[in-house]
Amino acid sequence: MDHYTELARKTIYTFLKEKKIIQSPQNLPKEMLEKRAGVFVSLHKKSDNSLRGCIGTYLPTQENIALEIIHNAISASIEDPRFNPLAMPELEDLDISVDILSDPERIKNTDELDAKKYGIIIKSTDGRTGLLLPDIEGVENVDEQISIACQKAGISPSSEKFSIFRFTVTRHN
Repeated sequence: MDHYTELARKTIYTFLKEKKIIQSPQNLPKEMLEKRAGVFVSLHKKSDNSLRGCIGTYLPTQENIALEIIHNAISASIEDPRFNPLAMPELEDLDISVDILSDPERIKNTDELDAKKYGIIIKSTDGRTGLLLPDIEGVENVDEQISIACQKAGISPSSEKFSIFRFTVTRHN
């Protein structure tokens, strides 16, 4: 377990057990304390690898990466609307990954995409937004990736205009 996933696990454990939000440890790598980035925290059941929670930010909202991880780890464990809040006994059966996102860049055409390498953000002209991380199990190509991101945003790809942004992630498992 690396510093990123260790921080996410400790955050979730402390929050579930004590209902407290931990302070950012000062013995973390310099990057985690000095850099800002969007961060996604994903929770999967070890038993069957099914998703149990995933929340993140594609642009930074906190002072540094460590605080972004702390905030999003709690959100992934109790605020993902697709799931009931995580219970303490479930923590044993949990794989946690932390994705650090690059800055999104607008693309001109879909030839600039690769579903395994790039995550995408779809934005409608009225501001609805859908995001899909790269290299998601079951998402085999760019068309599927765009379709799912549009669905998440409530955008009809056949009748609405939208912009596509791509980003890379550094994944910590």
